[in-house]
Amino acid sequence: MMLKDFYDKHKNFSFRTLSEYYLSPGIRCKFDTLKDNIGSDRSFLRGVDLGSSGNSILSFLDNIKHKSFLDLASLPLNQYKNDNTFHPLCGDLVRLPYREESFDFVSALDVLEHIKNDKLAILEISRILKKNGIVIITVPHRMRYYSTQDKIIGHFRRYEINQIISHFNKFNLMNLKTFGVYGRLMLIADIQSTNPKKIEENLINLRNKYESNMIFRKFWNIIVRILSKFMKIDAKYSSKHRVRNLGLIFIKK
Repeated sequence: MMLKDFYDKHKNFSFRTLSEYYLSPGIRCKFDTLKDNIGSDRSFLRGVDLGSSGNSILSFLDNIKHKSFLDLASLPLNQYKNDNTFHPLCGDLVRLPYREESFDFVSALDVLEHIKNDKLAILEISRILKKNGIVIITVPHRMRYYSTQDKIIGHFRRYEINQIISHFNKFNLMNLKTFGVYGRLMLIADIQSTNPKKIEENLINLRNKYESNMIFRKFWNIIVRILSKFMKIDAKYSSKHRVRNLGLIFIKK
């Protein structure tokens, strides 16, 4: 219950909406990088985004027919209740409310680091994934980068590449791709640890201004496109051992 209260009350998580892709250079960079690596050559019948918040990657993927969304916090799931093709559900990743082999696509973006028993969460992911289905994850990289900002947003850990691949291998999930999501430019996130409440207020004000002011929206769209491209280039050409966040794709054998 304490964790649920934390994420329900944490505005940086619970107040996110689908417009985050257009508001945040970081979200746009992450989603565009993931879409590039997932590709469009395969279609999926059923996909679920675990820890979806209110700005799920599934909303930006056209090759998934049925889309489910699960989050520990209830407020972010309101984004998906008015669409008959969306299936939101409040739940815990270590006790997933789905049958075995329910999905051929699973995403868990920046989620595992928030879970104390991450191995149990990976077991649950494997349980609900069909054979030959894929799971895509993003995680913060390198414990040596663990900072006050990680603590503020509820991270138990950051991961090493071999460590996270080994965890998934134990549950019959084989690594297909590993790639950088955020490079050195993500160091700017550490600034948030100096005044987190002020950062939350600024984000809410930005969302309100973006939604209410068309001129500002056009201007901000240009800024986000430019900054997200710089972030993608930074992640792409940084050494994998130096990137701040990793993306990994696994297949169930």
